[in-house]
Amino acid sequence: MAKQIATNVTWQDGEVSREDRYQILRQKGATVWFTGLSGSGKSTVAVALEKALFRMGKLSYRLDGDNVRLGINKNLGFSEGDRKENIRRIGEIAKLFGDAGTISLSSFISPYKADRDEVRALHDAAGLQFVEVYVDCTLAVAEERDPKGLYKKARAGEIRNFTGIDDPYEAPGNPEIHLRTDEMTVEEEVAIIIDYLAKNGVIQTELFTRADDQIDGSVAAL
Repeated sequence: MAKQIATNVTWQDGEVSREDRYQILRQKGATVWFTGLSGSGKSTVAVALEKALFRMGKLSYRLDGDNVRLGINKNLGFSEGDRKENIRRIGEIAKLFGDAGTISLSSFISPYKADRDEVRALHDAAGLQFVEVYVDCTLAVAEERDPKGLYKKARAGEIRNFTGIDDPYEAPGNPEIHLRTDEMTVEEEVAIIIDYLAKNGVIQTELFTRADDQIDGSVAAL
């Protein structure tokens, strides 16, 4: 856990509670944390889940690995220390989204178990749900997909500290959800996550009656 360095600071409570915000949104804030190798399908399922939740009238927001490195984490590289700080910052941001009542969809390789456990502990301490989703496929399949051409560059020595090649990936031992993207469809993956969120009280799966609010075929089976 990061050490508190700033002194003479005190948490300032407001007059609108977390429960008040949840009541307005008719959902609870939570973090769905997608972890897995590059090319495993993290962003693909997160994008599809965000769309499905939107069509159900649920508020979510994607925190994507590349996106945050173009903004708040643009000063971080890919050393072990920088990876750790990258995940720490995103964990704090996800916690704030959860407190606001939003379901954050955090899509990061996050290769080190200790870093993911730290984010989980941060959420536990705040009374927020943390749903670890292991987006799993074999390294061979991930390399075959290689949507950004990164494995090819890593194999050629053009990229260093690349997870799965010259940096380790520590797979979750007991994730809330385990997706095998080399064996499942995106629609099946999204349905599994929505079912988990519904069963654990984050959302309700009632469908709106207006045509433009109807959930699409990707989760119609629900």
